[in-house]
Amino acid sequence: MQSNNQPRALALVGMPGAGKTLCAQHLQAKGYYQFRFGSIITDEVTRRGLPITPENERVVREEFRANEGMDAIAKRALPHLKTALAERNSIVIDGLYSFSEYKMLRPELGENMVVVAVACSRALRYARLTERPVRPLTMQEAIRRDHQEIETLEKGGPIAIADHTLLNNAQPEDLLNQLDQLLDALN
Repeated sequence: MQSNNQPRALALVGMPGAGKTLCAQHLQAKGYYQFRFGSIITDEVTRRGLPITPENERVVREEFRANEGMDAIAKRALPHLKTALAERNSIVIDGLYSFSEYKMLRPELGENMVVVAVACSRALRYARLTERPVRPLTMQEAIRRDHQEIETLEKGGPIAIADHTLLNNAQPEDLLNQLDQLLDALN
């Protein structure tokens, strides 16, 4: 169970395949409300009647940001996050993407938000992405997505400014142990 001193919002940042979703699922099992920023994109892809593919997700993501600004996803997520914070002790934000999103959420969530970067070697991330059961990517798709997220989504900013960094180059249990140790230290 969570202590009252535990941060109310943990925002997970990192490149695809680093282990953000594994951490988010672990936190959800501990009672955190999980909100995946990517669900805003996949919900819109589905609403448009398109299949969930990396290309369709990219098109929607870029369209939202072109029309509404680089913080579009965070703006769309904020009402969900505020509702969850009103109803729950703690939330986990799976996949804060851009530095603009970080800058928009920081004043809204204040000290309640702790940013945790999940890092992993590129080769291991790519291997994980090709093997994952949901939304797998080929090696070429993974490379293209990395470049696109770094160049057009400002993804490096939240990773660089994270309050804490977890290294995920070993077994999943090792990452989750690091996360649990971080939670203990934050209490």
